[in-house]
Amino acid sequence: MKRSTEVASQQESTGTAFGTFGELLQGVLPEKDGDFLVTLPVARWSMAAFRQGSGAGEVTVRPAHKKKALRLVHLIAEEERRPVEGVLTLSSVIPEGKGLASSSADLVATARAVAKALGTPMPPRRIERLLARVEPTDGVLYPGIVAFHHRAVRLRAILGSLPAMTVVGVDEGGAVDTVAYNRLPKPFSTAQSYEYARLLDRLADAVPRHDLAEVGRIATRSALMNQPLRYKRWLEPMREICREVGGLGVAVGHSGTTLGVLLDSRDPSRTRRATEAARACAELAGRVAVYRTLSFPDVHATTAEALLTA
Repeated sequence: MKRSTEVASQQESTGTAFGTFGELLQGVLPEKDGDFLVTLPVARWSMAAFRQGSGAGEVTVRPAHKKKALRLVHLIAEEERRPVEGVLTLSSVIPEGKGLASSSADLVATARAVAKALGTPMPPRRIERLLARVEPTDGVLYPGIVAFHHRAVRLRAILGSLPAMTVVGVDEGGAVDTVAYNRLPKPFSTAQSYEYARLLDRLADAVPRHDLAEVGRIATRSALMNQPLRYKRWLEPMREICREVGGLGVAVGHSGTTLGVLLDSRDPSRTRRATEAARACAELAGRVAVYRTLSFPDVHATTAEALLTA
């Protein structure tokens, strides 16, 4: 019996979460707690592996600097009202501090791995409640393109899914502390908040119709409106590259350092356009990264209330 217990205690449970390439849209709506963003999921993931029963009577996280994930494990243990011990290991291919939702993906993956290990449910609403006690969070706990109140950590709506796009991206360098960034006051006027509302309405209409041209226009406009808050010195050169290669628009990490040209992956000339964009981006920034956006064919537009009460 002792041997079987030891084997069970060493079983590893895993959880994953995808990252994003910045946001399609981010700003402030003309309502209370109106800060919001719209996600752009990409094929980059964080994975959390939790192995129970370390015998140390505590939880150890690897790498050691992932303190937010460790805090989340403690919060889950408090809610479960039982001791939790073991080793949490996080691995990710999402660069940190770039506006690609690396921290959010780490935390969502952690919540899923620990819940699986403890045999306890971890639905999106519970993840929201837990993450709200840790930091402002991206909407990567939901599939598809979602409008999300990142400061309040609350889903606004699932807009649906888009056909795959290719993102030819550059990084201006450095890193941004998302928590500190989200404490900054937003210098947007009332007129601008109403423009953000119109842009969100346009995006909510464009996504179900798979109108990538409209999505690209909205992403570009959002990037331009964000300039007073988090200036991107390469935004205008990236817009020019986008025009030269016939791209859809430019998406940015509004709270990060990344910019990318959006291309329709269904376009027969996509390879040529992507090659031309990558060459031009390399001349601008040196290093270039290419991303593929994720599609979720079973996801359809719905309100947060409909999703959470289903």
